[in-house]
Amino acid sequence: MSEQQHEQQQVQQAGGDREHVQKPGWLTVNVFNRAVAFLTRRGFSVWGSRVLAVKGRKSGEWRTTPVNLLTLEGERYLVAPRGHVQWTHNMRAAGGGELRLGKKAEEFTAVEVADDDKTPILRAYLKRWKAEVGVFFGGVGPDSTDEQLRAIAHKHPVFRIQP
Repeated sequence: MSEQQHEQQQVQQAGGDREHVQKPGWLTVNVFNRAVAFLTRRGFSVWGSRVLAVKGRKSGEWRTTPVNLLTLEGERYLVAPRGHVQWTHNMRAAGGGELRLGKKAEEFTAVEVADDDKTPILRAYLKRWKAEVGVFFGGVGPDSTDEQLRAIAHKHPVFRIQP
């Protein structure tokens, strides 16, 4: 079972609450994510792309997914545009993982950012990747007010990455 299918199954088992998990479209899953992951695995970063590897909280096996690594004011962050998905649950349990680019793998620890501290991070993330992920933010974009960004912050986990 793919990670995406596993996520959908868990959402259905949890009563179908899709408020915090947003399913990407066919084009994203079958074309864009695969193309970015293919290039990233071969050492070509597409606008900061990496392959995130995190040990599964139940299986203990490595799980991978393409992510956008944001650098803001000297700090690095992973933002979950689709909400509370499998990699975010695994990250909380594992406390870190690996960021892969080609054959290079950087181990890291992760600290989850509090909702009240996410506004500048979400704004920067949307400024850079809105064309790719904006649909998952319910109309909120980089030019939205701080209040609008704070209102959606709880839906989008953010992790500060520390080597």
